Amino acid sequence: MQTTVVVGARGSRLAQAMVAEFLARLDACPVVKFKNRVVMTDGDRDRKSSLREVSGASGNGSGAFTNQLGQELLAGRIDVAVHSLKDLPTVMPEGLVLAVTPLRAEIHDALCGSTLAGLRHGARVGTGSPRRVAQLKALRPDLTIVPIRGNVPPRLAKLKTGLDAVVLAASGLRRLGLEDSITELLPLDDFPPAPGQGAIGIQLRAADTELREMLNSYGDPATDAAVRAERALLAELHGGCSVPVGAYAVPFGDGLKLTAQVTSLDGTQRVFSSATGPDAQLLGETLAHRMLEQGAEAILRQIRVTV
Repeated sequence: MQTTVVVGARGSRLAQAMVAEFLARLDACPVVKFKNRVVMTDGDRDRKSSLREVSGASGNGSGAFTNQLGQELLAGRIDVAVHSLKDLPTVMPEGLVLAVTPLRAEIHDALCGSTLAGLRHGARVGTGSPRRVAQLKALRPDLTIVPIRGNVPPRLAKLKTGLDAVVLAASGLRRLGLEDSITELLPLDDFPPAPGQGAIGIQLRAADTELREMLNSYGDPATDAAVRAERALLAELHGGCSVPVGAYAVPFGDGLKLTAQVTSLDGTQRVFSSATGPDAQLLGETLAHRMLEQGAEAILRQIRVTV
């Protein structure tokens, strides 16, 4: 294995905070020097278009912040890519793999600026996530949802320019030291997070087996099992960033309990279900099939026609 490993990530404060968190876990590895390299992604270059438009061929928004990092890996310009796991497509490009996922941070969505109950009728709430839009509309159809994109601090700043509240991942706020901005953690029963939310995805070349083995030893098996179940469900539902699928898995006995929700874009229809099992991949696939039979297929079909 090479003695210098180049770690690539986006240049945002949050991405660099995740790199620092990842590298801090590797302090006990004296035989390898890690070098950080900032990579500009399509999602960083274009802040005006929707994520679905930016991601192009991927078609679901999930590649806007990840495709360029994968290309840098395959070209050999970086050796490890650090991602927000919820942004990573469920299908890896040929030649790339994920290491065992490190310990996960907070999974909840956070409402900043107000509590949900405290929002006035018709209040303006900012979010760029179709999942969050759908979940908000399901509980508060009176709200006016304002699409916003960008890094965390600029989105928070929208509270000073006409928005009553914004919805952000609590993990990102905490990683940036902005936890004081959290007014309310939204309940998981009504606001299940994006699959993989709060987790860091460590991507590398499949051929770098020695590096992968080393990085695996710094991962957290419980986190890894949970996110694999969530991502298996998402893959089976053929979902992505533009599809309102929320899911989270927690330890349960000798296995996992996976809870998921599919919500129509207008919030009027929801399919909510959970299942338990010892095998993460099988659990995700099984619950997805159950939800499709319970009505998620019709919701997802309509969404694909709409978007």
